[in-house]
Amino acid sequence: MPEFLYSNRDHKFIIKEWLDGNRIFELDRFKDSYNLEDVDMVLDQALKVAKEVVAPTLEDSEKNPCQLVDGKVIMPESYHHVYRFLNENGWGSSNINLEEEGVLPDLVLAACKEMMTAAGPGVVQIVGLTSGSSKLIQFFGDQRVKDLFLPKMFSGQWAGTMCLTEPGGGSDVGDLLSRAYPTDVPGVYQIRGTKCFISQGDHNVTENIVHLTLARIEGAAPGTRGVSLFAVPKNWVNDDGSMGEWNDVTTIAIEHKLGWKGSATAMLNFGDNGNCRGFLLGSPPDENGVGQGMAQMFQMVNGARMSTGLSAMTFSSSAYYSASQYARERIQGRKFSAGKDATRVRLIEHEDVRRMLMRQKSTIEAMRAMLYKTYYYFDIVAHSADGDERDKARRMIDVNTPLVKAYCSDISWELIADAIQVYGGYGYSEEYPVARCARDTKILSIWEGANFIQSLDLVGRKWSMKKGTVFAEWLADIDAFIEKNGNTPGFEREMGILADCLKAYKEARTFILTSFQEKPHLMPLYSTRLLHSTAMLYCGMLIIDQALVAKEKAAALSADHPDRVFYLGKVESAKFYVCNVVPEVIMLSNIIKTADTSALDIPEDAL
Repeated sequence: MPEFLYSNRDHKFIIKEWLDGNRIFELDRFKDSYNLEDVDMVLDQALKVAKEVVAPTLEDSEKNPCQLVDGKVIMPESYHHVYRFLNENGWGSSNINLEEEGVLPDLVLAACKEMMTAAGPGVVQIVGLTSGSSKLIQFFGDQRVKDLFLPKMFSGQWAGTMCLTEPGGGSDVGDLLSRAYPTDVPGVYQIRGTKCFISQGDHNVTENIVHLTLARIEGAAPGTRGVSLFAVPKNWVNDDGSMGEWNDVTTIAIEHKLGWKGSATAMLNFGDNGNCRGFLLGSPPDENGVGQGMAQMFQMVNGARMSTGLSAMTFSSSAYYSASQYARERIQGRKFSAGKDATRVRLIEHEDVRRMLMRQKSTIEAMRAMLYKTYYYFDIVAHSADGDERDKARRMIDVNTPLVKAYCSDISWELIADAIQVYGGYGYSEEYPVARCARDTKILSIWEGANFIQSLDLVGRKWSMKKGTVFAEWLADIDAFIEKNGNTPGFEREMGILADCLKAYKEARTFILTSFQEKPHLMPLYSTRLLHSTAMLYCGMLIIDQALVAKEKAAALSADHPDRVFYLGKVESAKFYVCNVVPEVIMLSNIIKTADTSALDIPEDAL
């Protein structure tokens, strides 16, 4: 099995040195359980668990992928022990329990999840899905539903899923055909329909699975307005909380996927025999037939979009760590500038290899900065007593979520391609981990709303939210950062580039908005690239902000201090990202202002 390579040094820097971690640990939710000094201990333990406990599931899931046998999904054998270990040792769904003491902030929990996802994405996915569905039941279930499901979901005894997609409707959820019919028992409905592409939709790791399922109650409004959300257990749950008979939920197929061999992506039939029942979360549709399901589910979907971006950055990191180590060890060729009689050198000494490694390192650190800044806001929204602080954090989350999901998952594919290129021909071999990283990351640009949808959310909704004031505030933070730090010694060039890119971005945005009435097709034609530009601009600000901290830290250390190399690396990463990646914003702005529509003008049969 390839060695598990990962580091938590950047996470410690982010939480303890860059972000105001003390602000999170001072919140009432956490102040009696943890403090900033505990971060090293928690992250070191998480890395140890990832390496020693979770990592063996990777090879097992590759050699023994999920199988559908006699209508039941059989998981890799290693998953059973590891899943129990995570839940029994505080790394599972209990962290979502609002009544539990000693839980971790999202800021720290995300770092632990990142490391464990790198070690075993399939088994960690079961934990994540159970946590997300548990949270929905906490917020929207009545006391009966909470009592029936939450204790065993928090303990990990039962798992959870989210069931949106249907064969005839993926991202267009409003077209779903699943139906719900009232029964004689209040709050309990008969469920009929088919769901597909359901991650971990069936497995034998837990004795029961609770499917958070969207369906339309008979007579409800069409489209997404009429959708309601139900907790549908695989096996019925009796009034005393014990598990009853099979609940007519049938696994009819699992997908044969490019990657994620340890994740059963299932097609489920609900109610083939007319015996499937589910508990309504929240209220029935109102007098206009409007249900609460989409608003409820989007709480889980937005969390899942964050997790998707986190996973993309994680796979990129795994590939980078492997490629970096390989480049240090592999002797190949002679330096271009050294002449044909020079001594052969390691890959890492070649200029283009260093460029590829630097692109990976800098972009990963930029993505991680954006991710953890947003997770910081999640903790503020959930637990701050300051209403203004919560509102500001919520607005930042609204803008950042599509950036995190789409930018990270789009660029991950390119970064892992660079990691494969560093390896050369060996990178294309399954004996090395980068091939698996490529296979696993590709789905992430499709999961949780394909990335084009994320771009339309940004450009079509977030730009204009509350008459444009939300996005104006978001842009103002970048303006203020440039104004404050524009003349910082050693960063004059980078701050100038950032300022030029912000100016170009604003011009492109103005062009799209002013052209919309006459040329609405320009928005969807350019929205994906506009999202990338938005993310690069934001990441550029964040990574330079990190570099300002790192430069001061490095200056305070002796030349032989082990942390000095880390801080100097942060500075150079920021410079590379701003000088080599962020200027794409200017290029895109120029492209947009040409208003080229050749992609639309070409005859369909010519494509």
